[in-house]
Amino acid sequence: MVKFKDMQYERPDLEDLKTQMAGLIRRLKEAGSYAEAKAVFLEKEAHEKHVNTLATLASVRHSIDTRDQFYDGEEKFWDKAVPELEEYVQQWTLAMLESPFRKDFEAEYGGLMFLNAEIALKTFSPEIIPDLQKENELTTEYSKLIASAQVPFEGKTYTLSQMGPFQHDPDDARRLAAWKAVGTWFKEHQAELDRIYDELTKLRDVMGKKLGYEGYTTLGYYRMGRNCYDKNDVEKFRSAVQKYLVPVANKIYRAQAKRLGVSYPLSYADAALEFRSGNPKPQGTADDILAAGKAFYDELSPETSEFFRMMLEGELMDVLSTEGKQSGGYCTSIPDYNVPFIFANFNGTQGDVEVVTHEAGHAFAEWMNRDRVPAAYVWPSMEACEVHSMSMEFFGESHAEGFFGPDAQKFLYSHLAGAITFIPYGTLVDHFQHEVYAHPEMTPKERHGVWKRLQGVYMPWIKLDGDIPFYADGEAWQRQSHIYGSPFYYIDYCLAQTVSLQFWALIQKDRKDAWDHYMAYTRQGGSRVFTELLKNAGLESPFEESTLQGVCAAADKRLDSFDLTGIA
Repeated sequence: MVKFKDMQYERPDLEDLKTQMAGLIRRLKEAGSYAEAKAVFLEKEAHEKHVNTLATLASVRHSIDTRDQFYDGEEKFWDKAVPELEEYVQQWTLAMLESPFRKDFEAEYGGLMFLNAEIALKTFSPEIIPDLQKENELTTEYSKLIASAQVPFEGKTYTLSQMGPFQHDPDDARRLAAWKAVGTWFKEHQAELDRIYDELTKLRDVMGKKLGYEGYTTLGYYRMGRNCYDKNDVEKFRSAVQKYLVPVANKIYRAQAKRLGVSYPLSYADAALEFRSGNPKPQGTADDILAAGKAFYDELSPETSEFFRMMLEGELMDVLSTEGKQSGGYCTSIPDYNVPFIFANFNGTQGDVEVVTHEAGHAFAEWMNRDRVPAAYVWPSMEACEVHSMSMEFFGESHAEGFFGPDAQKFLYSHLAGAITFIPYGTLVDHFQHEVYAHPEMTPKERHGVWKRLQGVYMPWIKLDGDIPFYADGEAWQRQSHIYGSPFYYIDYCLAQTVSLQFWALIQKDRKDAWDHYMAYTRQGGSRVFTELLKNAGLESPFEESTLQGVCAAADKRLDSFDLTGIA
């Protein structure tokens, strides 16, 4: 197979791409039979896969080293090119919707592609091309700013990702100093962070209004491709989180404060340390973690074994945290080569292991559905994708000793507790964005005030009068890249986490049966809407209040009975 480093990239001619798309659109309209229309449709699929491959290669290589001048130039090219190509994509979509052979397409490929096409049409007009280009510029600026961070600490300088282990250090003074150092860097760049987001908020509001909406929120939901629920459903979910999750999460942090011997509510620095003896740490090097991942996937199923061996052979994971590397982690696909790619920043914390399960959960789902036609059916909608990854994390618990050695028991407690405590945070991120886009006229200071107020609702265990700069001032949201680059994405993690907790409960009863449910869910790819994917796999919808109530009660009971004997 072709290794990632050998995959060929060359900047395409933008005008040539437009000409090719225009020709495909014309031929689709002129097709005299379904056979002719289908042939053009399949040709367009291949064309789109190739364009997406080039754009992805440029993006991934830029994120691996944002200082690379060549790929920095290519990123700028695609920031400009993609919005211009979107006009042709929309013309194609309209031609498909108006095709006299629509019923034939639906009979062969299902109706979801047309439902999604109707939603996609609501997200674009040539009038907003300059706005989309500017949006790309601003989100790239944010990513580069975060990637460029050089944090002075103990006589050396570190990237934000490299500061992670220090921010979880068991020594109280050192941990607090690390949080202050990171907070100071953000404070020093406050003006830039505020300006970028202020421009993004107002720009997105303008785009929404140009397309005939009240502002950005409706457009944002359409851009997320939400095809089976709306903001009213999300509001109900947020209410259920406040009712069921926040009290249990609060209980977890009270127990943590007691274990640590610190006051409640906790500072950000104390909330980051779960055990006085230190948080669970993976054993060994990055290669050791990947080897443990291989052992896990070899044991899990023949399909996962073949998949992970392919990822290793193709060098399709870039996991080390290096200077100039973009922060965070993600999984993407490289369509021409029919493979996924995982980007991460290992830093010696338990998050390294969660990359091997979480991002590889995404990658496995893509691998299982790589031959789907249309290619849009490879991935489902975002919240459905996050089910693959968050649930795979729970299957990975069976190899806790391989990943964590003597810290395995710590990890098992931490992972389940973290699944519960994450949902209020993720819901806070979503609620904050709804407030921001409902009031785009807010000043940066007013936005910080909104975050601070909502944090008190969703995260009452964090004290807001601490002495850590940036965090205590209601500005911690600026660390969350999704708020800048993928508005309204974050609730998807919360919905998926609710489903993943169903998988956790199934695993406790019968691991093989749980895996059968997982495969039943995964094998559907993106051929159904989220709620149908769940129903077909025998799973409950997170929009039902009883679902959240049930998984929360089961996790609470398990955490109460968890044996932490001998763990300080």
